[in-house]
Amino acid sequence: MTQNISIAPMLAEGDVEAFLTRDLAVVWHPCTQMREHRGELPLLPIRRGRGAWLEGLDGRRYLDGISSWWTNLFGHANPHIAAAIGAQAAELEHVIYAGFAHEPGLRLAERLVAIAPREAGRAPLSRVFYGENGSAAIEIAVKMSFHAHQNRGDGQRTRFVALQNGYHGETLGALAMSDIPLYRRIYAPLLLEPVFAPSPDAYLAEPGESAEACARRAAAALGALFERDGATLSALVLEPLVQCAGGMRMHHPAYLAEARRLCDVHGVHLIADEIAVGFGRTGTLFACEQAGIAPDFLCVSKGLTAGSLPLSAVLTTEAVFEAFWSEDRTRAFLHSHSYTGNPIACAAANATLDLFETTDAIAANRGRAATLAATAARFADHPNVGDLRQTGMILAFELVEDRATRREHADHPRRRTLAAYRAGLEAGAVLRPLGNVLYWMPPYCIDDEAVAVLDRATAAAIEAFVQCA
Repeated sequence: MTQNISIAPMLAEGDVEAFLTRDLAVVWHPCTQMREHRGELPLLPIRRGRGAWLEGLDGRRYLDGISSWWTNLFGHANPHIAAAIGAQAAELEHVIYAGFAHEPGLRLAERLVAIAPREAGRAPLSRVFYGENGSAAIEIAVKMSFHAHQNRGDGQRTRFVALQNGYHGETLGALAMSDIPLYRRIYAPLLLEPVFAPSPDAYLAEPGESAEACARRAAAALGALFERDGATLSALVLEPLVQCAGGMRMHHPAYLAEARRLCDVHGVHLIADEIAVGFGRTGTLFACEQAGIAPDFLCVSKGLTAGSLPLSAVLTTEAVFEAFWSEDRTRAFLHSHSYTGNPIACAAANATLDLFETTDAIAANRGRAATLAATAARFADHPNVGDLRQTGMILAFELVEDRATRREHADHPRRRTLAAYRAGLEAGAVLRPLGNVLYWMPPYCIDDEAVAVLDRATAAAIEAFVQCA
C-alpha cells in the first residue's frame, strides 16, 4: 500500500523577520559567535540556489563568491548531479558498509584511483577509504598512518609534523594538526602535540627573495627537523600550494617536491590535504600534480561531490593497505561511522566526475582564472592591498593599513571584517573574509555578469574595511 506523503513547501518569499525569529530560537549555527546574529551579523535565509547564485528569502540574489565554503564546483542545483542523487535515492539510500558493498561506492573508488596524482617510479594510490567530511578524512589518514607503522613493528613513530598556519579541520585529531589559534587555543589541553614546521608561505619571503627560494628555505628547516626527529615521526600533514583557512597563503611547488623527498629518506608518510584545493581549484585536478609528486595519503572532500552532499575519501597505497592484512583482528583498521560510503553521496561524486570528463573543466578553468586575474589587477596597486595573489581559481587580497610595510590595521579587526562582509552582501556577493584577507573562490560556472559583481563587491568591501572605525 502506497502511503501519501506530504512534502513541506519551499520557503516562500516574504517574512524574513519571522523566519529569523524561529531560527534563532532553536538553531546553533557553526563557526559563529551566535550573539552577533542578534544585530551585527544578521543571518541570511537562502531560499534556493541556481548556478553561481543564491537567492535569499527576501528575493535578492547573491553571487556565491566563496562556493559555500569552497565546496561548489559546477553550480547550485546542477541538473546532472541532482538527477543522479534522485535516481540513487529511489534505488538504495543507504546500507551498512561493513560487510556490504554497492555499485556507486565501487565505481567511485575505481575512478578515484584512476585519476589520483601519479609519480614516476612510485607505486600508485590504489585503495580508497570513505568518510563523511574533510575533518574525518584527516582523522582517518592520521590514524591509518600511525597504525600502519605500529603493525610493521615501528612503534617509536608516534609523532606528526604539520605546518605553521595550516588548517585541517575541527574534530580533535584534525584540529591537533592545525595551527590557527582562533580554533585551536581553547582545546589545546585535549590535543595531540605535533611538531610545527615553518610554512613555505611566499608572503613571508625576505626582501628580494623569490617564492621558490622562500619555499626552499622552509624545506631546509623541515629537513633539519627530520634529521633531529625523523625516527619518531609517523607523517607530515600539509595543504599543497594553498593554506586556505590560514588566509589563502600560497607557496611554490618546490616545497612539495622537497617534502616528498625528505619523507622518503626518513620513512615518514606524506599526507596531502587536498580537501579544499583538489578537483581543479589550483589549475590542475590535484595540487600535488604541479610538483610532480604523489603522497602516501590523499585526503579529498568538498569538491568531491561538487558541494552537493557530505562525503570524503582517503586514498592510500597498497603498501599501507598490506600493513593491516592479517588474521589478527587487532591489526585491522577498525574505523567507521554509520554513513561510511553512503550510496547517494557516492552517486553525487560519480556525477561530479562525469562533469569533469564531459566539460573539460580544467582547461576551461584556466581561461576563467585568466579572466579573474585581469579583473583583479586593478586592485594590485590599491594603497590598502598589501598583496594580491592567485593560484588557479583562488585569488586573495591582503588588506593592510600601510602597503609599503604591510602593516595591518591594529584597531577594530573584527568590526572591519564584519563591515567588509556586509558591504560585499550589499553589492550582491557573498565574500566572507578571513580576518584581513578577502578572497575569491567562485563556482566554475561563473560568467561575465558574475565577474562584474565580484569586482564591484570587492571594491565595496575594501572601502568598508579601510573606512571602518
